[in-house]
Amino acid sequence: MTAIRVYDPSMCCNTGVCGTDVDQRLVDFAADVRWAQDRGADVERMNLAQQPTAFAENPKVRAFLEEHGEGGLPLILVDGEAAISGRYPDRAELARLAGIPAPAEASASTEAGDGCCGPARDTGCC
Repeated sequence: MTAIRVYDPSMCCNTGVCGTDVDQRLVDFAADVRWAQDRGADVERMNLAQQPTAFAENPKVRAFLEEHGEGGLPLILVDGEAAISGRYPDRAELARLAGIPAPAEASASTEAGDGCCGPARDTGCC
């Protein structure tokens, strides 16, 4: 199975979907990750503020940060290789990276139960 590791910049919580001024891209990506995980994808996110050791212990991530700094994040590794940096993939691209069937519609948080006020509410982020 394909392993996707997302190295997020420093955020207030593990998804960045918290506070009063939430970035819609983070809401969409959190829903997309949950969607992919629900379909068996191996996707894990690391937050620089909360899991700095995960960044320091991975030589590729450490080298990326030394070259690009935190401003280059997010960094997305697929099976240990850099696949995307500086942006989050949409749902269709995430599905392709994970090797799961692409959604009928590429938009992120429109499915019932997705988004900040769906399953993410159960994680305490909303």
